[in-house]
Amino acid sequence: MKRTLPCLLLACLIVSGCAAKDSRRMEVTAYCGCGKCCGWERGRWRYLKLDFWNRYVTSGKRKGQPYSGLTASGKKPHQPRPGLISTDSIVHPWMIPIRLIFFPWLLMPRDGTIAADTRYYVFGTRMHVPGYGWGVVEDRGSAIKGPGRIDIYFNSHQDAIDWGRKRVEVQIER
Repeated sequence: MKRTLPCLLLACLIVSGCAAKDSRRMEVTAYCGCGKCCGWERGRWRYLKLDFWNRYVTSGKRKGQPYSGLTASGKKPHQPRPGLISTDSIVHPWMIPIRLIFFPWLLMPRDGTIAADTRYYVFGTRMHVPGYGWGVVEDRGSAIKGPGRIDIYFNSHQDAIDWGRKRVEVQIER
């Protein structure tokens, strides 16, 4: 009896998943890595903008300091990728051989980058945003305050504008 109880608990954890899942209606906005969304510009007026390969922060506490493009957790932001075994493969089956031959690194799925208030969602919290996919909290934004607001990262500025601002039901794994 003593041995079966821990085994039973372990089996329940494996079957049900170890992470607690929660769902919450949130305001989801989009951002990208451009100067408009992230507040940086190329070159510094001190050098008459001739150092155009350098990027500098344009506002806030770090104004004038170099801009690295990394998130607050020190990672490079990215958009989610579905991987080979996904609904995208069902919708576009002709892409499977092309992905296998020319883009084998795209076979594995990848979570996107989410910016959230880290007082409520610590770095590493996984969330599923309908219409975007799975993402991980890796960043914090200056305008992201409270548990009901997150930012999702897009690779292009136009995709971020197309998303805009939506209120959706977000699934949270803690």
